[in-house]
Amino acid sequence: MSGAGSAQATANRRAAMLKTAFGPVIGAALEDESVSEIMANPGGALFIERLGVGRERQDAIMPACDVERIIRLIASHIGAACDREHPIVSAELPGTGERFEGVMPPVSLAPALSIRKPARRAMSLADWVAAEAMTRGQALILQSALARRENILISGGTSTGKTTLANSLLAEIGRQAERILILEDTRELFCSAEDVVALRTAPGVSLETLVRSTMRLRPDRIIIGEVRGGEALDLLKAWNTGHPGGIATVHANSAEAALSRLEQLTAERAHEIPRALIGEAVNLIVHIGRRGDHRRVEHILRVKGHDPLHGYCLAPADPQQFSIVSEGATL
Repeated sequence: MSGAGSAQATANRRAAMLKTAFGPVIGAALEDESVSEIMANPGGALFIERLGVGRERQDAIMPACDVERIIRLIASHIGAACDREHPIVSAELPGTGERFEGVMPPVSLAPALSIRKPARRAMSLADWVAAEAMTRGQALILQSALARRENILISGGTSTGKTTLANSLLAEIGRQAERILILEDTRELFCSAEDVVALRTAPGVSLETLVRSTMRLRPDRIIIGEVRGGEALDLLKAWNTGHPGGIATVHANSAEAALSRLEQLTAERAHEIPRALIGEAVNLIVHIGRRGDHRRVEHILRVKGHDPLHGYCLAPADPQQFSIVSEGATL
């Protein structure tokens, strides 16, 4: 058997072992398009989160030995150590790309894991309204902002639904005849548009590098899964110089704090914080909060620039100010 054939045979064996280790409940969840996250806790409790439903505890119990086996198989797949000196395994599931995080003692009392699935179908804005996760007025604001090619920054904490909302907005954009460039660390965004180029980071290729490369790929809209470094400066410049209509997400505890976060990130590259640029490039901030299992769009703020004396000019977005809605859109 050739070297390539042997490697493929090994990969196939690992995939088969991993499928068996997952068991029927996790296996079915991985195939379910509505599932967004799978979590096995140290005590054996298994939780599955679904779009529009939230997190639900399953009847099945995951024994610690089964969770440990899964973690060790994933570690073997990526060639990583998994022992008391290396108790955390971060990876993507082989073949399908789901984001995997496994932890072992001594950092946890017993093995635990989380699998975050990239969306295979997007919630529509109407779904958000039906789930009482946003108001009809907020949905109208977002539809109109997309139609007007305004730049939208989505903020929130971990697992508040930033990526889910970004995919909902991409679903709206997908109806337009535009060229979409999507940049990510981990593949979580998708767009049904005919002309889409999805790029991801790789060893030696940062988001900052991808943003610069994107400018030579003739984008109509530039989408970034999560802004977390110096690429923020290049993105803002792109949004402000002929490539409007972008979407990005950022970790922040409020809409106002999202701008502070951008300041911190641009400071990694700029000698002076480009507050005027931030005020011009970001048009809307959508902040998502979470209370228990319920996610909700808490605020949508319009950014009207930056005043050197008074700071950013912010105002609640008013549905009455948004009269342009994508043709054929219904809520």
